[in-house]
Amino acid sequence: MALDPDDPIDAIALAWIRERPQTPIHSIPIVTRIWQAAKLFGDDRMRLLREHGTDSATLDLLSTLRRAGTPYRLSTRELADQALITAGAISQRVSRAEGQGLVTRHADPKVARRVEVQLTELGHHTVEQLVDTVLHRENQLLSGLTVDERNQLQHLTRRLLEELHATLDHDHKPGHVGD
Repeated sequence: MALDPDDPIDAIALAWIRERPQTPIHSIPIVTRIWQAAKLFGDDRMRLLREHGTDSATLDLLSTLRRAGTPYRLSTRELADQALITAGAISQRVSRAEGQGLVTRHADPKVARRVEVQLTELGHHTVEQLVDTVLHRENQLLSGLTVDERNQLQHLTRRLLEELHATLDHDHKPGHVGD
């Protein structure tokens, strides 16, 4: 591993090598950069959404409905499952979006207690505008990388996430050492 003492993140790893040579530091240059990149992307997206009078939770809700295709309607259970959040959290998101005129709720006449959520015309227009704005901005942020570098990064981050899911899902199963 080649570390650059003039790079602030590499300098952290080099300091640990100097102070505690036995400490495994190989994750520092990778994980610290991923954390910083995630924070920069997240902060930029939050700023952009705030400028458009919304937030990530609303964008997630509207995007999920839009990606569902015509008639842009899903049950609250489907929304919660796709967003990986609780039914209570999705209910709050839907209530907020409904209050803004972005979605409507409908009782399912075939299934008792099933509520479906549908994009309104305003919600459809809003999500189209937000998705374009966010994705154009994120493409702009990645424009300093070549096509080959973006492809390589896409491949490596996919592999990293697969490994993390495999390891962490295994580590969090009941009865695993440390539970």
